[in-house]
Amino acid sequence: MPGVYARHARRIAVLTATSALAVTGLLATAPAAQASPPTPISASTARTYLSQLTVKAEGSSSGYSRDLFPHWITQSGSCNTREVVLKRDGSNVQQDSSCAAVSGSWFSEYDGATWYAASDVDIDHVVALSEAWKSGANSWTTSKRQQFANDLTRPQLIAVTDNVNQAKGDLDPAEWLPSRTSYRCTYARMWVHVKHYWALSVDSAEKSALQGILNGC
Repeated sequence: MPGVYARHARRIAVLTATSALAVTGLLATAPAAQASPPTPISASTARTYLSQLTVKAEGSSSGYSRDLFPHWITQSGSCNTREVVLKRDGSNVQQDSSCAAVSGSWFSEYDGATWYAASDVDIDHVVALSEAWKSGANSWTTSKRQQFANDLTRPQLIAVTDNVNQAKGDLDPAEWLPSRTSYRCTYARMWVHVKHYWALSVDSAEKSALQGILNGC
């Protein structure tokens, strides 16, 4: 347990230092963005797509389980979806024979932190699985939910700081946005791109928040 507590304390200390860009050995002065999910639609297209989305109250989470969205499936050889995104979004990533990332660096677009251990990075579903469930995915087949959870074609998956991903949870843009304000326009474009492609609904507060961001892009 001491190792767990030490790791937790280290993580908190690092996150506290992020805004000051303190020299911790884990953080670097914000470089050019490394993460590279597929480029989302433009702000103007996102505004058009947003106007086309069905607006309705968020559905119930009743019956939801992450197991209903099989994820991190094999993509090629021994590489699963998580490992593909770690390689794609990182810099100088080296993988072992089982495709696990053993070295490299990852710049988290959400908070501006740079990490040098894959264990400090989560792969975020931009539109969370639970959010999708409450927006229409509850009626999908398991096969379609698997495609959604492993979507490498749309900007649905991105490598970010694990604590930040966990804090985001299944919150929508009316409830959570990246702390890096410079990334919020991109994030809104990503969100609308994914929801439009997968024909998921938005609630009124979510739509209003997205409109506000996109109007400022």
